Amino acid sequence: MSKIHYREWGIPSPTYWGILIFLGLFIAAAGVSVLYMEHMGHWVTGMTNQIVWGTPHVFAVFLIVAASGALNVASIGSVFGKKVYKPLAPLSGLLAITLLVGGLLVLVLDLGRPDRLIVAMTTYNFKSIFAWNIYLYTGFMVIVATYLFTMMERKANVYTKPMGFLAFVWRLALTTGTGSIFGFLVARQAYDAAVMAPMFIVMSFSFGLAFYILMVMFMYNLDGRPVGDGLLNRLKNLLGVFVAGVLYFTLAYHLTNLYVTENHGVEAFILLNGGVYTTVFWMGEVIIGGLLPLAIIFHPGLSQSRCWIAAACLLVLLGGLSKVFVIIIGGQAFPMSIFPGMTIVEGSVFDAVNGQPFSYAPSLPEVLLGLGGIAMAIAATLVGVRMLKFLPVSLADEAVDPHYSAKP
Repeated sequence: MSKIHYREWGIPSPTYWGILIFLGLFIAAAGVSVLYMEHMGHWVTGMTNQIVWGTPHVFAVFLIVAASGALNVASIGSVFGKKVYKPLAPLSGLLAITLLVGGLLVLVLDLGRPDRLIVAMTTYNFKSIFAWNIYLYTGFMVIVATYLFTMMERKANVYTKPMGFLAFVWRLALTTGTGSIFGFLVARQAYDAAVMAPMFIVMSFSFGLAFYILMVMFMYNLDGRPVGDGLLNRLKNLLGVFVAGVLYFTLAYHLTNLYVTENHGVEAFILLNGGVYTTVFWMGEVIIGGLLPLAIIFHPGLSQSRCWIAAACLLVLLGGLSKVFVIIIGGQAFPMSIFPGMTIVEGSVFDAVNGQPFSYAPSLPEVLLGLGGIAMAIAATLVGVRMLKFLPVSLADEAVDPHYSAKP
């Protein structure tokens, strides 16, 4: 294992600016969508009095969860002492911050009036998990930024391990808080479950690592820098474990709900007769986001192809969006049991009559806002690696793996 040298992302300027302009188109479209929704009001979205969290919240929660998981690579190197992962740590920390910022931007701009965030930052109800999340999100960015400083400043390297441990614990708390938003909501039958918190933690491992692998392959391929097959196989196999973990917790969640008779209605809605939500669950969450990536990752032939590894990562991300869509919007679409055992009264306040699900159709501004958040996270990451030395010159196995030995 040779000494690791870091260097800025060195692709030609026309290529670099072309990528930023392309991403800027999505960011600009998101900005126009925000102004349109703020000026016209939220009636132009697909959200209603019953489904108050729409497509922007799907993208926001997805990015926030992925941000926590993106830091997992750095944690493996610093906290668990795996030397092969240490050169990957700076990019891991940067990506964690940019993904979180992208997700929070979507969340804040979807308020209709972003200035309302001032109220959330100055008035706290600590019985609400949302109040705790203000501290968890801002604290995460400060801690990870300090963690990055200890890694990149030679004189501060002695503090890298304790800061890495603090960042590891904090990100677990952050993802627990995000999952608890749904786990503590007793009004929605699809949400009220303690397993939500650990399931979100495993989801973060899966989404964040998939995002990380794609970014590494993209940046190193464009810059002509080597990435070792052994290192890529480590990351790919780890992703497979996390994907399997997400499927396990999904199974545990639904089996637990099926055990309780009062939840049979919501389970039938998600698993059997929920229309688009059932389709997205089975096709998007289970097959596209779970079974297909596992088949690629552990296939003896396909797993050796970098194109197929990239495809598996992309499938995991698409499946992740599908999973968050089913959790957030599918959970709201199932009618609330306000008066158990009684007939639902028809009126202008509720769209659901006699147990019929609420309707929701994503609007173009909502989708553009969500895509803009992803584009912002990617653009901020690319600017960061272009300006500062986050990337090792080489990720070849002989450069990063202390146990590497060339085959005879």
